[in-house]
Amino acid sequence: MASLPVDPRQPDAAYLHFWRERHLCTLTTLRRDGTPHVVPVGVTYDPEAGLARIITGGATAKAAHVRAAGPDGARVAVCQVDGRRWATLEGLARVSTDP
Repeated sequence: MASLPVDPRQPDAAYLHFWRERHLCTLTTLRRDGTPHVVPVGVTYDPEAGLARIITGGATAKAAHVRAAGPDGARVAVCQVDGRRWATLEGLARVSTDP
């Protein structure tokens, strides 16, 4: 796995392999007061689409934090860790009700 920043739309093979493995993930959203809210989540990563997807219920705090940011999306980070290896994706999140 690369120790330098990786282009999330064009990851190298080791980075992509790491995200295709099942590991503990966390999602960090920001509360209205700016403090971080970190929760465990499951993530799928689609580099071709430039998306990381998290399935959650609409009544969760993480969904509320994202919706509160408005239509442009909320700044978030999703991190996957396995011992001394980890990878973090940062970007804008939006809540979608599409199946």
